[in-house]
Amino acid sequence: MANLIRDPFGAPVLMRKAYGDALVELGRARKDVVVLSADVQSSDFSYMFEQAFPDRFFNVGIAEPALVDAAVGLANCGKVPIVNTFAFLFATRALEMVRTHLCYGEANVKLAGAYAGLSDSYDGPTHHAITDVAILRSLPRMTVVIPADPLAVTKLLPQVAAWKGPVYFRLCRNDVPQIYTAEYAPEIGKGITLIDGDDVTLIACGVMVARAIEAARQMAGQGVSARVVEMHTIKPLDGELVERSARETGAIVTVEEHSIVGGLGGAVAEHLVGTHPVPMERIGIADRFAESGPYAELLDKYGMSVDAIVENARRAVKRKAGADAKAVLERV
Repeated sequence: MANLIRDPFGAPVLMRKAYGDALVELGRARKDVVVLSADVQSSDFSYMFEQAFPDRFFNVGIAEPALVDAAVGLANCGKVPIVNTFAFLFATRALEMVRTHLCYGEANVKLAGAYAGLSDSYDGPTHHAITDVAILRSLPRMTVVIPADPLAVTKLLPQVAAWKGPVYFRLCRNDVPQIYTAEYAPEIGKGITLIDGDDVTLIACGVMVARAIEAARQMAGQGVSARVVEMHTIKPLDGELVERSARETGAIVTVEEHSIVGGLGGAVAEHLVGTHPVPMERIGIADRFAESGPYAELLDKYGMSVDAIVENARRAVKRKAGADAKAVLERV
């Protein structure tokens, strides 16, 4: 297996800055790319594209439904629109247009959801995006991609632009550790095994990948062999990798910065129930709203700490042992 993980992780980088840089590089490579904003370009760093390509940047103001509809019109004219606003607004205020005009209309529009998860931490529960993946992945024809670090943003954004049809690209607001080495080569629709293991599989996405890696390293010192899979594409899910991991390790823990209802955990559970059910735990926000506060502290408080991952992984392993014992008894 290629060495994909930095050890130690690289110094944290602002994911918004990585996105702005990647957007400018995409603009240089593709003249058909245009960028739209609901007046958040200074927040999500799409202003960098505006400065580089002012004739290809459109600020529609604080009018998210109009933002989506303008992007559809540009897509129908042969452009590839990258549309920018806060993540929660795509899944709430602009949802009707996303559903009807993007997905039903098969518009080739890419939604860049900034400040996702709890990363808009101080603006509180009205601005937290903790149900956006559940809502948007339920829409037919929608693809959902969640990068884990700055390099992932750089490598996945060109693929998002090249992907046919609507895509939701979910982005963190804050500094995130540099996880990957230059050998990291993600493909939309294909998960990546970062660490091999036999006892349990941690399937993680977004900023929680770094925490899943730390949890696996801790468990290795405790005699538990944890596999870590990065699932940067929630839809289409890499069901083959999910099923293989379930068969080979016998227990699954999903790790995401999202409600445990309907996100990565829901997608994995939906797949396994029809293929190879195993003991499974879901790390995420336990079907509740969070509160305002420092980002890292919110992640810890609402169940997404490294210790919580370790605890749930050990629980899944114990449940697996119980299931194995029951199967033995049934054969006697």
